[in-house]
Amino acid sequence: MHLRKIAVGLSALVLLSSGAEARNLLDLLKPPTQAQEQVSRSGSISKSAALDLYSNKQKQASFDGCADLFPAAKPINIATVPATMNPLALCSDHFAVLYSQTSKTPLVVVERLNAAQLQDAKGEERTNQFYADPRIPKSGRAELSDYRSQHPAVDRGHQSPAADAPNPNAMAQSFALSNMVPQDPTNNRKIWSKVESDVRKFAKRAEGNVYVFTGPLFDPGHTTIGDNKVWVPSRLFKLVYDASSQRAWAYVLPNAETRIERPMDYDAFVKATGLKLLGNLPVTGSVGRT
Repeated sequence: MHLRKIAVGLSALVLLSSGAEARNLLDLLKPPTQAQEQVSRSGSISKSAALDLYSNKQKQASFDGCADLFPAAKPINIATVPATMNPLALCSDHFAVLYSQTSKTPLVVVERLNAAQLQDAKGEERTNQFYADPRIPKSGRAELSDYRSQHPAVDRGHQSPAADAPNPNAMAQSFALSNMVPQDPTNNRKIWSKVESDVRKFAKRAEGNVYVFTGPLFDPGHTTIGDNKVWVPSRLFKLVYDASSQRAWAYVLPNAETRIERPMDYDAFVKATGLKLLGNLPVTGSVGRT
């Protein structure tokens, strides 16, 4: 019905166009192919298309190819993660993932933000093409099916936000399930979205690079979803480090409908989470303090 209406509305234009132009217009009116319908319906991409998003270096389980995304170019030492979590180091164009093949989620996702990158990201179109990360062994990864038909419903919650992606390839990479955790929908779309927006606003005003660490916290009694038993976070954290001012602050919020509280300083974050993500880097203050 809609295609017929569009065709009628454009008929005069087609008649006035050259043959090539008319064919181009008519091509736009053709029903989608079966392959196009499948992509649209599934919201995913094929394994080969997913692999094509990554360079050969990014296909290796190592932070060697993305050390510059970490403060002082010092990646998280994977040896500090308990072996029971089966950790993997994964690089993407604009974020790095410390991944767990046990929880089937990231443990920490690290980004380097600055005003120029976020200006490039402005207006970049979301792909919404989620996919299982083909770089992870099948036994250690989440699948799209794990997130479907859950009661209560869960979102596939980006840890490196799609809105931070400065180009189409980075945008596509952000939809890997290795960058996702099962997230309460209201938390993801409202509360956490506001936190992400506030961090972007700060990074746009900062003098240099701002490093952002995001991840899940699994408290005793946490649940799982899907056949692959993907761990559902009890809480989520976001730690921000401004390399120029050496200030650091963090949000730690329940994975539920909640309200945003004032960010905590780095010492309080370490105490609340047990995570010393900044190592020996100098921290001279927090947000709103010196």
